[in-house]
Amino acid sequence: MSATSTQATPPKPRNATAVIIGAGDYIGAEIAKKFASEGYIVFVGRRQAEKLEPLKAEIEAAGGRIVAKALDARDEDQMMAFYQEAENTAPIEVSVFNIGANVNFPLVETTSRVFRKVWEMACFAGFLSGREAARHMAPRGAGSIFFTGATAGLRGGVGFAAFASAKFGLRAVAQSTAREFGPQGIHVAHLVIDSGVDTAWVRDMRKKNAGDGPVTDHVLMRPAAVAEAYWAIHQQPSDARTFEQEIRPAGEKW
Repeated sequence: MSATSTQATPPKPRNATAVIIGAGDYIGAEIAKKFASEGYIVFVGRRQAEKLEPLKAEIEAAGGRIVAKALDARDEDQMMAFYQEAENTAPIEVSVFNIGANVNFPLVETTSRVFRKVWEMACFAGFLSGREAARHMAPRGAGSIFFTGATAGLRGGVGFAAFASAKFGLRAVAQSTAREFGPQGIHVAHLVIDSGVDTAWVRDMRKKNAGDGPVTDHVLMRPAAVAEAYWAIHQQPSDARTFEQEIRPAGEKW
């Protein structure tokens, strides 16, 4: 290799795992990449394992370590086994619950099946995630348990009865977990993502809603920026910890 060539320095390995539940193509993937770049073994799960292959390849190409598996986060047995495997690999230091389940239906068109499924995905699965993480972290008196929230978890909106109720519930799960395990040394945080995320799909939808005008800068949130917020919170000292943080781009109206 010539003296002028450059190559990314592989991350310094840590004897710790970071679990990401809901490792989608955007926020979840960026969180996984960030913690892998910091030396963690990342355990990532989503319902369709084949969709994790590009993320796995990217992390491994950068010298990171990743275990990617199919996971239905609504299934208690699967969640218990997933967390146990991560713990058996290396102590769980970070757990991130990142399932969205964002749907919009007029109230009278919201079926009981939709309402129940959204609650299972965005609230019940979050409870399982927090519980399993706490079970493994509590004996050590250390670790970070993070929940991805949304604007809907602070105020309901038209057509969001199912989604908002689930995210309200997730916020309550996070608060209760923080009050119980914070004094035991575990950092529990709820991050409110108060913005559209910068993806091709979101940009297309905004263009349709706004006519032919361009999407201006500073109104959408980059997934990598969200990942940096999680990393920053994880670095906080035990005597100055954030429980709830709202993050939004500079141009977001609120």
